[in-house]
Amino acid sequence: MVDLTGASWRKSTRSAGNGGECVEVAGNLPGVVAVRDSKDPHGPALTFTPAAWASFVRGTRRD
Repeated sequence: MVDLTGASWRKSTRSAGNGGECVEVAGNLPGVVAVRDSKDPHGPALTFTPAAWASFVRGTRRD
């Protein structure tokens, strides 16, 4: 399990304008990118390697 105590969360740029239901991302921890639901900040978070996160983001972009 990854310790997310020092995570600095920011709202995803892809979450704007949807009534407050947002995805938050923390990319300030060494070797991990964490993602959580802003409606449940104390709930679970998904963690990715930076390479896996970058691949996911590339895959979601529209051409």
